[in-house]
Amino acid sequence: MKILHFADLHLGVESYGRIDPATGLSTRLLDFLSALDQVIDYALENKVDLVLFCGDAYKSREPSQTHQREFAKRINRLSTAGIPIFLLIGNHDLPNAIGRATTTEIFDTLAVKKVYVSNRPALYRIPTSSGTIQIVSLPWLRRSALLSKEDTKNLNFDQINQRLQQVLTNIIAANIPKLDPGLPSILAAHVWVSGAKVGSERSMTIGQEHALLLSNVAHPAFDYIALGHIHRHQVLSTNPPVVYAGSLERIDFGEEEDDKGFYLVEIESDTETNQRQVSFDFHRVEGRRFLTINIGIEPQHTDPTLTVLGTIAEQEEGIKDAIVRLQISLPAGTEGQLRDNDLRNALKEAHYFTIAKDIQRETRLRLGKWTAEEIAPLDALKAYLESKKIPPERAKILLEYGERLIQEQRTK
Repeated sequence: MKILHFADLHLGVESYGRIDPATGLSTRLLDFLSALDQVIDYALENKVDLVLFCGDAYKSREPSQTHQREFAKRINRLSTAGIPIFLLIGNHDLPNAIGRATTTEIFDTLAVKKVYVSNRPALYRIPTSSGTIQIVSLPWLRRSALLSKEDTKNLNFDQINQRLQQVLTNIIAANIPKLDPGLPSILAAHVWVSGAKVGSERSMTIGQEHALLLSNVAHPAFDYIALGHIHRHQVLSTNPPVVYAGSLERIDFGEEEDDKGFYLVEIESDTETNQRQVSFDFHRVEGRRFLTINIGIEPQHTDPTLTVLGTIAEQEEGIKDAIVRLQISLPAGTEGQLRDNDLRNALKEAHYFTIAKDIQRETRLRLGKWTAEEIAPLDALKAYLESKKIPPERAKILLEYGERLIQEQRTK
């Protein structure tokens, strides 16, 4: 059985883009759709048995009609080809108000063939061309859906998260006895697992996060644990496999070095031992490159513009069609010598670029009527504490510690 696992599409991210004249759409929307097309093409060409999407189809909880149309086109390609697709609800897929439809609920409403949508925890048995597979789903759940006001009364943030962790763990545990041990089984969850290396999702977080421990999800009853929510693809455990597919397209410069793509999971049954063997491989998709160019201008550089242009020329191949961030550090006296038009012209082959200048200005620390060079260390500490309006009791203790440290240094 071959399963394609991907997550965190985030259609609607349009930063660092421009309007494409041919379509009238953001070029960044086209980037994200291109990444999704590569996933769909692979699934069709390799005749996978199931496509498993682990949440966050859109950036916004209320996506535009255009974003919904483009996503539905791709889902229809799978459905028409007879490939089942499982759509898990992520935190970006939940509506702003309880009672409103989720972003992918329309597929359930229209009863689109071969499309399964999970907006609440449940056990699904899905027929595929290679047999039936079981999926225990753990979509993103609002805190209010897990805990009542009475449950959280007089609890601090850490205590509430401990309660949430226990509730989510109990949900997983309650579904395990329902599994048929003769069938392959997967846990599909959109959740933060402690210890995962994070990416751009920190800047896209909606509301406060709750997390599960790795031991809460890595249950041997599952052949594979498919995760969404964290944007950096990674394997947290191999026995059983606990895997974040990561996001499909780079969202910001925090993901500049990250590969993007999906996992192909293969589950094989050994009829002699009645055991199942699981393998999983990461497949890269081609996406928009991000490139940071850092340049330091020294006082002895007679023509700062030529120095910058020389560095840009060295990166010419990498700049073409990339999203480029040029960061220039230079002394204050040379700022006016930079020819901005020349810099912009040198970056014209980039898809999008920004130029930031960090002006190094000489400063001297002043504490009241003294400069730092003129004041004794203990007096400097006292002036500093006064400038920060530290309460007298606290300042007295800090001064005592400071005096002790100063004396220790003098006696060494």
